[in-house]
Amino acid sequence: MATFLYRLGRLAFRRRWYAALIWVLLLVLAGTGAATASKSTNNDFSIPGTEAQAAFDLLEQRFPGQTPDGAAARVVFKAPDGQKITDTKNQQAVEKAIAELKGPQVDKAGNPFETPGAVSKDGTVAYSSVSYQAKPQDLTDATRDTLKGAAQHGRDSGLTVEIGGSALQSMPEGGSEAIGIVVSAIVLLITFSSLVAAGLPLLTAIIGVGIGVSSITALAPVLDLSTNTSTLAMMIGLAVGIDYALFIVSRYRAELAEGREREEAAGRAVGTAGSAVVFAGLTVVIALAGLAVVNIPMLTKMGMAAAGTVAIAVLIALTLIPALLGFAGRKVLARKDRKREGVPAAGGKPNMGTRWARFVLRKPVWVLAAGVLGLGAIAVPAASLQLGLPDDGAASKSSTQRKAYDLLAEGFGPGFNGPLMVVTDAAKAKDPKAAANTVVDTIKGMDDVAMVTPAAFNKAGDTATITVVPKSKPTGTKTEDLVHAIRDKGAKISSDTGAKVLVTGSTAMNIDVSQKLNDALLPYLALVVGLAFLLLMVVFRSVLVPLKAALGFLLSVVAALGAVVAVFQWGWLGGLFGVEETGPIMSMMPIFMVGVVFGLAMDYEVFLVTRMREAFVHGERPGQAVVTGFKHGARVVSAAAVIMISVFAGFIGSSESMIKMIGFGLAVAVFFDAFIVRMAIVPAVLALLGKSAWWLPGWLARILPNVDVEGEGLQKQLAQTVTRSDDRDPDADGERKLARV
Repeated sequence: MATFLYRLGRLAFRRRWYAALIWVLLLVLAGTGAATASKSTNNDFSIPGTEAQAAFDLLEQRFPGQTPDGAAARVVFKAPDGQKITDTKNQQAVEKAIAELKGPQVDKAGNPFETPGAVSKDGTVAYSSVSYQAKPQDLTDATRDTLKGAAQHGRDSGLTVEIGGSALQSMPEGGSEAIGIVVSAIVLLITFSSLVAAGLPLLTAIIGVGIGVSSITALAPVLDLSTNTSTLAMMIGLAVGIDYALFIVSRYRAELAEGREREEAAGRAVGTAGSAVVFAGLTVVIALAGLAVVNIPMLTKMGMAAAGTVAIAVLIALTLIPALLGFAGRKVLARKDRKREGVPAAGGKPNMGTRWARFVLRKPVWVLAAGVLGLGAIAVPAASLQLGLPDDGAASKSSTQRKAYDLLAEGFGPGFNGPLMVVTDAAKAKDPKAAANTVVDTIKGMDDVAMVTPAAFNKAGDTATITVVPKSKPTGTKTEDLVHAIRDKGAKISSDTGAKVLVTGSTAMNIDVSQKLNDALLPYLALVVGLAFLLLMVVFRSVLVPLKAALGFLLSVVAALGAVVAVFQWGWLGGLFGVEETGPIMSMMPIFMVGVVFGLAMDYEVFLVTRMREAFVHGERPGQAVVTGFKHGARVVSAAAVIMISVFAGFIGSSESMIKMIGFGLAVAVFFDAFIVRMAIVPAVLALLGKSAWWLPGWLARILPNVDVEGEGLQKQLAQTVTRSDDRDPDADGERKLARV
């Protein structure tokens, strides 16, 4: 592989205009596709194979035209202090506001004074349920303005009016991505001491992300991609795009420092560092594409889209970077090195990476113990992990959605914000109405039930819906127990009456998602870690090094989950990260972090340890190989980690709770993995293992392909080429004859 990439790097360097033009054309094509594509996106969250989804699908079939996945809103009215919402003046104000809720997309707006249970027992709070004939993302601005205007007119009459529900769902505000890019630029400038060298990774990363995100935007209407898909692709694409380019440019500068010609330096940089980029990118792609095993369509699409952006980043690093290096000339070097003729002076005091590696080699047990115990302590909160899906209760306290949520909880009880929908499929029942009444009576006798509505049948009379309001809040364990209890009783009712009982609704969907993700976590972990373990065995031609890499990853990801729980669930330092409300961790977070963090963690393993492997293959002792790896790689890996952390941290400012949590989780995970696992635990373990770290059974060595990541085969081929050139050189031939005389 190193030989092929060497030739590719030289070709891109020589044909730099063609390479650059191809990528510019791809960017223009993707941008044009995004600009002309429909702006509609799909935020539907389906979970095939679960009871909640089966009930939802049944409702779509048996209640045609009701758009069960359509937008909905709850307009909540509260009377002024000391007054009742049923007072004549207040009632007229409520009815006037509701009368304004008209439009082509509005299905119906309920009158709370004509709807049973829509006025609180104390008479201070009432709500109107508004349903729409379009999905939340398809609502027009005019429809939303009408909803907001009606609420404002109610406020003008002296009432407190707030709006909850999916009708106000909109594109989330982005995080401070620009801050991450600025920090990346500063780190690159400090690392390279050259504006040109610092600008290349940023330029190529932006081009790669532009192509990736534009392609996602163009394909969103066709593939039903959610609004978060492009945000995730941008987040990961920026991080890996900058990092991959950083390693190529750094190796190119090192080759120039050894006196290589520019084209030769570009070829060798792509042949060596480019091999590490390819395998690092493969681990990320495997981890992201592996999310498909969870069988949640939205998660699968997000993973595939992000994996595609990573693949683009790899291709850009291998082709566009050497092309741009051809344009840059010697300006990629620091000013002092550009003025110096020939090879820059060697020597001087050891750099920080060298000094740190030597310290670890002297105290490997202490460093290993400190790293493992420290991450273990941070991981402790992960034992208290509670999973859930965000609702209006997790919104900002200043938002109208959160205020509406609190008003409903105040007036109707905490469970009112998470009602359960029990669907009775009575198509095979002898007496559908009797079967539905049996379900109602059974649920009324259960614990933690605040209210049960009468069964509402469809036109065919074979399916009924029953709304159940729990006493506990939607994310409470008692509510989860109630869902399981209804399902258990439903099995008996089904055997007695022939009617099938299904529980759905956002709360039940939440419970099913959490269970499905928990069940998929271990198989997913085994798949991703297993495939990456095999890949790393091919890269390092070792058994213990990939094993150590996998165990180190598990330690860092559990520690990162512990930090997420401490901040977002317990509220520690929540104000610092803009967490206004604590609650359960998003159900997708653990499995998502396993996938993404594993891929990113292997980046640093590949980049740092391949340099050690390269030194070991070229004859250095195991301990000295560790020092050499840190001497050449520690500064660059540290810079890459800081860049990735800053990019992810920039998304903590997003208004979308999922993006905020993912940004924080990935930032701390990269910090733990890069600076504790890879920079401390890895050299300590390698120091203790010594030569056995690179042991590979003979039978396995014969089976595994030799991909030559460290460039040993490339070095031999180049050496032979030089020898043959000397043989054809008359001057060299004359010198050999003279030497024989």
